[in-house]
Amino acid sequence: MSNIRIPLLVIGLFSLLTQSVQAQETAVPRLIWKVNKVDLGTVFEEQGKQIAEYEFTHTQDSLFFIVDVWTDCGCTTVDFTKDTLEVGEVGNLQVSFDPSSAAGYFNRMIIVKGNLHNTQDTLYLEGTAIPYPEDPDKVYPIKIDGIGFRLPKLNMGEVFNNVPKVKMLEFYNFGEESLYADSLKFNTPEYIQLLQIQEFIRPQERGLIQVSYDGALKGELGYVEDQFAVSWDSLSVIPVSVIAEVFEYFPPFSKEELNLVPQLVLGTKEIDLKNISANTIQNRSVTISNKGQRALEIRKIQGNCDCLKLEIPKTELRPGESVELQITFDPSGRKGIDQRNIYLFSNDPVNPVQLFILKSRVE
Repeated sequence: MSNIRIPLLVIGLFSLLTQSVQAQETAVPRLIWKVNKVDLGTVFEEQGKQIAEYEFTHTQDSLFFIVDVWTDCGCTTVDFTKDTLEVGEVGNLQVSFDPSSAAGYFNRMIIVKGNLHNTQDTLYLEGTAIPYPEDPDKVYPIKIDGIGFRLPKLNMGEVFNNVPKVKMLEFYNFGEESLYADSLKFNTPEYIQLLQIQEFIRPQERGLIQVSYDGALKGELGYVEDQFAVSWDSLSVIPVSVIAEVFEYFPPFSKEELNLVPQLVLGTKEIDLKNISANTIQNRSVTISNKGQRALEIRKIQGNCDCLKLEIPKTELRPGESVELQITFDPSGRKGIDQRNIYLFSNDPVNPVQLFILKSRVE
């Protein structure tokens, strides 16, 4: 057997390279930021400059100080810790944003350069800036006792029952008194919670009320509408309408479970009644089957009109079982092309909401 000799120089270089790679893999960041992105949320122009704070901890043995900070927009100014920091000490930056410089969503970048090698970090500031309206009466036409709203109803959009949905209710104070957060009173069901964002809203200023909607506590699926009332000490009761589409949340599951879960299958997804008389009630049916390997539970059947009557003999189907959904449509008072939507909610995790369409031309 021949002897293979490896030069000592090669071994030494390999050792240094290995140590370098290990050092890179275990390198500790020089600065640990508490957060590197701040979301200011919705900011009104009349609120003036907004302050975002970023806190960091110096982790290295060497002394550290910030050399410079750059921003990508003149709308932001920065104040930062000027002191020299030892290991473990904390510093901070304060970024001031002028909302009059933007309209709509904004995303600003702040670059922080330190005295040590490779200490250049990037921070982010985002939010939505809303300019002050030239004509508040046009922008907030829904007025009730000195409070103006953009729309007659707050639309929460899709709400899943695994986590509350949060949305902002924007309003304008047309009154002559400030509206204080600690004087806000409301009468809401348990699944709706309110919080005034600003400490106070002066006359001729806009405010935000945070609306949190808990779909699990609501306990109902599909399109829903709720009414509640708010008031401040100096105002009478103001009614508010909230609409939402509530859906059941299903956690992810493996590909192997795909054939085991319940599976709702419609015999057809559309029936065309063609030409019908407005004086004749129509009766039709559609087959609902469970093609899965577990019990199918029909949570709710919802039509988009009071002209529909929907009946089903049972709401739980065994694997392979089918039932007939009876549909009664009263076209009285209607004329021309008509489409009725019927939504079926079930525990089918792949298609938890299915749509059935009933079309006609009413004469």
